[in-house]
Amino acid sequence: MSTIRNRTLPFFVSVTFLLAGASGLMANNDEENPGKTGWTFGALPALSYNTDLGFQYGGLVDFYYYGDGSSYPKYLHKIYAEISRYTKGSGINRLFYDSEFLIPSIRVTADLSYFTEKALDFYGFNGYNAVYNSLWEDDSDDDYRSRMFYRHERNMFRFTLDFQGRLSGRELRWIAGAGLMRNTIGPVDIDALNEGQDEEDRLPGLDEVPGLYDRYVDWGVISREEKDGGSTHHFKLGVVYDTRDNESNPMSGIWSEAVVFAAPGFMGNGDFAYSRLSLTHRQYFTIIENDLSFAYRLNYQGTLGGNVPFYMLPYMINSFSLSSNTDGLGGSRTVRGMLRNRVVGDGIAFGNFELRWKFYRTVLFNQNIYLAFNGFMDAGQVVGEREIDVPAGSEFFQYYNSGEESLHLTLGGGFRIAMNENFIVAVDYGKPLDNRDGGGGLYIGLNYLF
Repeated sequence: MSTIRNRTLPFFVSVTFLLAGASGLMANNDEENPGKTGWTFGALPALSYNTDLGFQYGGLVDFYYYGDGSSYPKYLHKIYAEISRYTKGSGINRLFYDSEFLIPSIRVTADLSYFTEKALDFYGFNGYNAVYNSLWEDDSDDDYRSRMFYRHERNMFRFTLDFQGRLSGRELRWIAGAGLMRNTIGPVDIDALNEGQDEEDRLPGLDEVPGLYDRYVDWGVISREEKDGGSTHHFKLGVVYDTRDNESNPMSGIWSEAVVFAAPGFMGNGDFAYSRLSLTHRQYFTIIENDLSFAYRLNYQGTLGGNVPFYMLPYMINSFSLSSNTDGLGGSRTVRGMLRNRVVGDGIAFGNFELRWKFYRTVLFNQNIYLAFNGFMDAGQVVGEREIDVPAGSEFFQYYNSGEESLHLTLGGGFRIAMNENFIVAVDYGKPLDNRDGGGGLYIGLNYLF
């Protein structure tokens, strides 16, 4: 997924590659809607430039296997791979697998990822309570501090293995999974980002202008035990109720789930043992058959008990995620248009409300293609604040105003190009209604939001 904001100068190229060969992409008797057999794939390369991170290069590819075609548009196996880099060190490396047919009657999803982020967004805790001033990042303004003021470095290794099986019919299923996440946290490496920069573009050193993360560590808001990151060994259990008519872009049905995410002490989590609960309800309505639908999603996530390290608070809990990015709230996968990780707390709630219109269909090179527009409103808020214990009169309170948190709202729209119902190139633009949430965001990637 690529995001454009602030000093990023983007140029994106997206293209769909179609595979035909020994596996065979055969048409059925309906020439206007050919079925699929064997393997197909789609790819999306992305190129961009960011003043601080450098050039981005790489891409992603989605492989689908339909077998003899009798299950189309449901695939038998899906393999997703993504590799991209910025020339100054940030990168995404991901391999994802999904199938309901590897083990009979059991859905298996597996994710193996490694992310290097030289400048991950960090705006503090509890939403609007944490002061955000965009002028501190604007090097053309008199109040400028640093373009990296609201950033820190993070490298994350992630492995998850999840299963779903039937409780009653195909609709009611159990969820079980386990995984490991290793986060390595630190201040932004200013020297590395300054390498090769012209004098006017060089960032001030942390000794001159400490970032917000560094200040939180100094004030004790982020403890010494968690400031460098750590490992989280977890398991999850839950139930899901799913009546969708099509997973990639449903026109009708319900998709609801309740998931408990636990990182207990006996699994080696030490002082940061905890459990969290995620409740999600998604529903889809047909307005015009095959063409126009309305979809919404409501989500709550909160802590049941224990001590959640600050770097795991933004982690979005789901039965499984098709997205590389599982941070929130804010950004491409939760509240579009709002700054990524703008809303972080002990408990959060958010909603997405979206109209989807498939306005054009065709068959191109024996592939089923449709084009679609979508318009949306996204919203989120902290509903359980992260406890903060600092002495009265601390400099911290120049950056934190209690009682300010309220609903964060964004509006926007997007465009979709879909091949064979499953490979969907997505473009979304969202704009916050409050400038404390940023100036808007453009996102290019894959799939509908939910």
